[in-house]
Amino acid sequence: MKKTRMLTEGALMLAVFTILLLIFNYVPFLSLVAVLILLTPFIIFSAKYSLKYSIVLLFGSIIISFLVGTFLLIPVAIAYGTTGIVIGYCIQRKKSKLTIYIAASLVFLLNTIVQYIVSIAFFKIDVLKDSIQFVRESMEKSMKIMDTFEKGYSDQMMDQFNMLVNSLTTLLPSLLLITSFLVVWILLSINLPIAKRFQIEVPKWGSFRDLQIPKSVLWYYLITVVLTIILKPVQGTFENTALSNLNFIFQLLILLQGFSFLYFFSHEKKWPKAIPILLIIFSFLLLPLQYIIRILGIMDLGFNLRQMINRKSS
Repeated sequence: MKKTRMLTEGALMLAVFTILLLIFNYVPFLSLVAVLILLTPFIIFSAKYSLKYSIVLLFGSIIISFLVGTFLLIPVAIAYGTTGIVIGYCIQRKKSKLTIYIAASLVFLLNTIVQYIVSIAFFKIDVLKDSIQFVRESMEKSMKIMDTFEKGYSDQMMDQFNMLVNSLTTLLPSLLLITSFLVVWILLSINLPIAKRFQIEVPKWGSFRDLQIPKSVLWYYLITVVLTIILKPVQGTFENTALSNLNFIFQLLILLQGFSFLYFFSHEKKWPKAIPILLIIFSFLLLPLQYIIRILGIMDLGFNLRQMINRKSS
């Protein structure tokens, strides 16, 4: 009876995935909605049944993707299938929502990297390089038109544009990481409430004010800063790329710690909830404010400001 039920639900989830995939591929206006809930069939099934049956469902979705579309849909099935299975498996194992989030984000990131490498190695298609080249050519054409009105201005603009492109190219690994975590956060926010309606026990987020980044991050950040000062890596070298990305990620984590401390301090002082939200928004508009919040994050990690505030409150 259990095996029959499993086969029935597996066939049902595969049918739901097929419908969503067809909408994603052939219905322009609804494709965005479909791509946001493609994870749901995999989450529901893998949260109930063993990993080996979930892998069978994944293989079935890959075959269906090829039959209903082209081989170009296979990467979609693999990316969403593996990510959904990891989420469902973690739910089955009663993992925390933070663990689910990190595991799913890393799997989604791995899919992105592998698919990017495959597109270059087998199909000779470099989407990022082609996109940068297209934007660069468009910028050059625009600057030529602008140069007819104001000479010398286009050269300055192109120099700034090239600096921006070089910086983005250097920070590409970090940007891929951040994008993967952002996309998975959106997908979890949409798919987990849907799964909950199908009697799946979904864990809840902890309070943001209780978020604590490991203290070791502060030491890693200091090490990368010292190495950058000592080595003074040249633009375009592996050392520069590695240190720039590590520095960027650690600064982002420390900033996140600072945001969390703002929420904690606001809660302790019983401030209106709008105050920390406005401070976070303004920190992206006013860089000095962002530096202050980052310093608060460093102090919170190094000196445990929360414990000091709790002692004063008691």
